[in-house]
Amino acid sequence: MSREIKRCTWPKDDALYIEYHDKEWGVPVYEDAKIFEFLLLETFQAGLSWITILRRRENFRTAFDNFDYQKIANYSDKKLAALKLDAGIIRNTLKIKAAKTNAIAFMEVQKEFGSFSKYLWDFVDGKPVQNNFTSMGEMPANTPLSDKISEDLKSRGFKFVGSTIVYAHMQAMGMVNDHTVDCFRHTEV
Repeated sequence: MSREIKRCTWPKDDALYIEYHDKEWGVPVYEDAKIFEFLLLETFQAGLSWITILRRRENFRTAFDNFDYQKIANYSDKKLAALKLDAGIIRNTLKIKAAKTNAIAFMEVQKEFGSFSKYLWDFVDGKPVQNNFTSMGEMPANTPLSDKISEDLKSRGFKFVGSTIVYAHMQAMGMVNDHTVDCFRHTEV
């Protein structure tokens, strides 16, 4: 008799969402390059659904030089203008400019703290916050901690880092474990 896998309800039956949920969402990420990838994608997600961004992730990877923040920080006006014409990504002028601004700010944080990972994970003493939600309805859109991180990022010049975006980033990179308690991933991450 086969047992049905229980997972969070938000992936529904979308294969891409299920793969992301099962392999990435909530898994602690400590590598600066991967953290920047999520940060860039979350920037573009502002006001949109995450599945919209996931479906375009590979387009973003190509358009933004494999999420290489050192290259992105040095994008010319010509490159930024070309990105505005790329139908494979979200062609929002402010978000495209924010990618460069955030790459520059990201490297400033690295200089100050040794790594962006150290800076970010210090907010939770290096360990993921383990939540025990029984339903998606219990999950907050933001928290006092995401408020604090958001304000700190803004003070460092980051754009599109409101508290809700920061909380989504914390979920994506495993700073918080928001898998519901009945989800098979809850105990795994």
